[in-house]
Amino acid sequence: MHNDMIPQEHRNTLPHQNQLIAWPRIAATSAMVAFSLPTFITGLEVAHSLSIPDALLAMLIGCLILTLIGGAMGTIGVQTRMSSYQLVRIAFGDKGAAAINLAFALSLLGWFGVNIDLFSGAVNVLFQQYQMDVLPGFAIELIAGTLMTVTTVIGFSAINRIASWMVPVIALVTLYMLYSALQLLPLADFLNVPGENKIAISQGVSAIVGAIIIGAIILPDITRFSRHQHGAWHTAFWSYLVVQLLVMIVAAWAGAATNSHEILQLMLAIGLGVMAFAIVICGSWILNSLNLYSTCLSVAATWPKAQNNLNTALLGITGIVAASFNILEVFIQFLVILSAIFVPVAGVIMVDYFLLYRGDYQALTLAQKIPFSPAAAIAWLTGAGLAITEMFITLPTVTGINVLDAILLCALVYWVTSKRFLAVKPPPGNTAN
Repeated sequence: MHNDMIPQEHRNTLPHQNQLIAWPRIAATSAMVAFSLPTFITGLEVAHSLSIPDALLAMLIGCLILTLIGGAMGTIGVQTRMSSYQLVRIAFGDKGAAAINLAFALSLLGWFGVNIDLFSGAVNVLFQQYQMDVLPGFAIELIAGTLMTVTTVIGFSAINRIASWMVPVIALVTLYMLYSALQLLPLADFLNVPGENKIAISQGVSAIVGAIIIGAIILPDITRFSRHQHGAWHTAFWSYLVVQLLVMIVAAWAGAATNSHEILQLMLAIGLGVMAFAIVICGSWILNSLNLYSTCLSVAATWPKAQNNLNTALLGITGIVAASFNILEVFIQFLVILSAIFVPVAGVIMVDYFLLYRGDYQALTLAQKIPFSPAAAIAWLTGAGLAITEMFITLPTVTGINVLDAILLCALVYWVTSKRFLAVKPPPGNTAN
């Protein structure tokens, strides 16, 4: 499609050929997220709430689900060169996308605040370890949030460059954690560590999916820069089924070996010292820059006339303020709710692209100004409603895992209702003037 046919407001969102990069660099950026504190904490929390064999099974299933969702969503990004928020706009319509994108933005800003809060606490723990003066938490949050915001203003290339440098370093630190845990607690003993069985395996899976589901759904934001068509599946595989799974297992093992459920105390107990500081700084920096980057894309997709740099600065300030709200005490519940809300979004987009409108997913489709997709809204609400209900009431299950039930139900409902509301969206190839 010739560039002159693309509406001016959408041209800047499509990567130019000279902006495309090799998939390993994109995979490095995505994998960096798995080295963040929330991933370590999720592994610790799930292992503490289940027996170790059940926790490992939950981790494997959760990471497999994320790989499938991320690979499919990322592939759509590679093939269309669109951000996840543009894809949401096509599937849900302008008004529906505004609601979805607002939910995405709020969740990402929430994660931005959570990570700054974790960052602040971790820095002061390390200062205490080396008998340095402790700084006020808000001062650390302000400095860290400002630096992360500046990185995002510079752009994706800056985020990618930092990630490419730091992934090998943090990978070595993680392997050292594994080695140290193995020295303290052999594999046979680790597998026999009793758990409290406070949650079901399916809840553990939902927590693991919830920890990174937003990242899997918005994977098109970075895979759209992939030079290779297969880059999305490579990115999803290495990010979720390799790196994230390894990080959670290492966290669970180290926690069992040190009998600790506090990630920083655990890192210090096994002798990481300054290396723990590297994980905290680099992991939080990259993750939060990506969170803010994707939040800005959400705002730009909803309000295309807004100024990008100003938006980034304002959203960064909002994220710093959000750091004052501590949700760590209900971390697992927070993750399960996230998975319930956002997994169905992926179901709608994947059915819409792969089964209904694949040939029409191009920038020109965005000019058609579809106001609202009732089928997408019904399917999303049905899937999210099922997942949330299953958190409180035991319902008959098809897969035994509520997030899988939710996405399958959502996909089925969307497929069926789209036949009823098909006239709401223009047929493939019908473009607006």
